[in-house]
Amino acid sequence: MDRVIAVEEHIATEAFLRTAHRLGVLAGDEAETGLMRTVEGSDPLRARLTDLDARIAVMDALGQDLAVLSLNPPGVQSYPPADAVPLAREFNDALAGIVRRYAGRFAGLGTLAPQDPAAAAEEIRRVMGPLGLNGVMINSHTGGRYLDAPEFAPLLEAAEAARAPIYLHPRIPAARGGYLDYGLSGAIWGYQAEAGLHAMRLILSGTLDRFPGLTVVLGHLGEGIPFWLRRIDNRHAFAQRVAGAATPMPTLELTPSEYFRRNFAVTTSGIDDPDVLGLVLRAVGEDNIMFAIDTPYEDPADAVAFLREAPLTEPQRAAISHRTAERVFALR
Repeated sequence: MDRVIAVEEHIATEAFLRTAHRLGVLAGDEAETGLMRTVEGSDPLRARLTDLDARIAVMDALGQDLAVLSLNPPGVQSYPPADAVPLAREFNDALAGIVRRYAGRFAGLGTLAPQDPAAAAEEIRRVMGPLGLNGVMINSHTGGRYLDAPEFAPLLEAAEAARAPIYLHPRIPAARGGYLDYGLSGAIWGYQAEAGLHAMRLILSGTLDRFPGLTVVLGHLGEGIPFWLRRIDNRHAFAQRVAGAATPMPTLELTPSEYFRRNFAVTTSGIDDPDVLGLVLRAVGEDNIMFAIDTPYEDPADAVAFLREAPLTEPQRAAISHRTAERVFALR
């Protein structure tokens, strides 16, 4: 491989953590925010989030050329808008400074406060304009609300106009229900279920007819959706023919799988499984797949070894290791 780019690589700054950990939390987000504050407050994870020189050393040892950095989830989305909006701006300023300081080694995804859609739209324009970053990360729902809701139209309009890819990162599901037991709300199951639900809402709501130029990135090789694409198309067509859905369904211009292939890209974050990668390659093609590690939550050495050893053709390996990321995130 002549270049390796990893695109879901989380960080935090000491300044961000000092401020964020003192803030009040929106109702319903207390448990998730408390968990992440515990993670961010203790080593080795705190050091792995904040020590960028150590991050570079690991990258060098593994032959990783560039990391696309993003704020540790759930970002600022669990804070009141009056706190979240300035905190997002401050972090994005710091992230742009990091990208400049480590020229050629880092790119960045800005963080947003969708709690205030107008402010989030303005921040997208600033992230993609003066700050020179490469997209934004949104940690799924905000206060139980999803991006297909009309209130978020200004945010999506700004992302489409600025050609800002949205990395749709998981978080604990908005509807807790059966997720509350046995650790199911987290990365064992709830994260991928939540992010997959959010992506399907964008598709089936007609949002991608209104914003056809939007690019959405999903981790974990598509949050399960590639496995279900054929059935999703089949059952969507059946429901449209016989009014077989439990709730009203908008008429779409394309099939669900066509939106998935047109508007979505996926990353390998957290799934070093050649069988799953093979399925996703057949479902969406290498030009829609990017390499990601999910630092600091996965082992970088294992992820890079998987990328090097997976049963791929060299054009497939080149696309996944860097070419798709260069296109999606406009990396120079």
